[in-house]
Amino acid sequence: MTRVPSTQALRALESFSRHGTVWQAADELNLTRSAVSHQLRLLERDLAFRLFDRVGTRIELTAQGRAYAGDIRQALQAIASSASRNAGRGIAGALTVSCAPGFAAGWLCNKIGRFAAAFPEVSLSIVTPRRLGDTSNPDVDIFITFGSADQTEMKVEHLQDVVSTPVCSPAMLNRLGGAPEPTDVLRLGLLHLTDAEDWAAWFRLVGIPERSALDGVTFSDMHLVYSAALAGQGIAMGDIVLCEEALVEGRLVRPFEPAVRLARAYHLAVPESRLDNPIVDAFSTWVRAERGQSPTLSPI
Repeated sequence: MTRVPSTQALRALESFSRHGTVWQAADELNLTRSAVSHQLRLLERDLAFRLFDRVGTRIELTAQGRAYAGDIRQALQAIASSASRNAGRGIAGALTVSCAPGFAAGWLCNKIGRFAAAFPEVSLSIVTPRRLGDTSNPDVDIFITFGSADQTEMKVEHLQDVVSTPVCSPAMLNRLGGAPEPTDVLRLGLLHLTDAEDWAAWFRLVGIPERSALDGVTFSDMHLVYSAALAGQGIAMGDIVLCEEALVEGRLVRPFEPAVRLARAYHLAVPESRLDNPIVDAFSTWVRAERGQSPTLSPI
């Protein structure tokens, strides 16, 4: 191959490698499914090796495809980091970020060093809210909040949908033996975040009576839910993006293919009094670059 593939094709591959489905990559990139499929076909045609295996109507990355996608991810992150480093020159001061605990533990804490490197003169503090969706802390400059976009006196930007599926430890899965059926989750013990809504949505999808979703243990934040799942205490509805590292490393497994898109989502929320703060703008821009998506703003 003598030419560099298009950036859009490379972003399509990188997104597909994380999500595993064309439709999720299309949603993240704000493209149609056919457009993403077309980009992937063109990319495979241009390369000197096979990216995908066809399994029925699905496509899966080959070993070479996974390795190439990993290299592309690092390259795209390097480009984003370079832009942040140059944008960060001259930006100094303090920034307090309030972040939902699950998102902080599963995503932000794994990447925040890159922001600190890009903006070395920013004194950064990360706190968690007293309850999910709380944006009342007057000392916070920007919120990464979980819930609805209905925030008063805030400018709210959609950050990430939640696509959720059952996840558990390998030891828990071994208890089931063989190929598990969806109803087997009831034998493992359900783990909930604040309520039974997530499990009820998945039960509707797979045809299990919703009343069964009321059983199990309820926790106040997602970090506790994942800790219980990792410790083999039950099976949780896991956010596919936030569980990515644990799934790749094999600490959590995904027993079933069906997943549900929840009504609740993650948002960036900025108080109106902080809208002109250049550090807030720098952090928002950095988060967008790391998430690899364009903003959808909802002024409230």
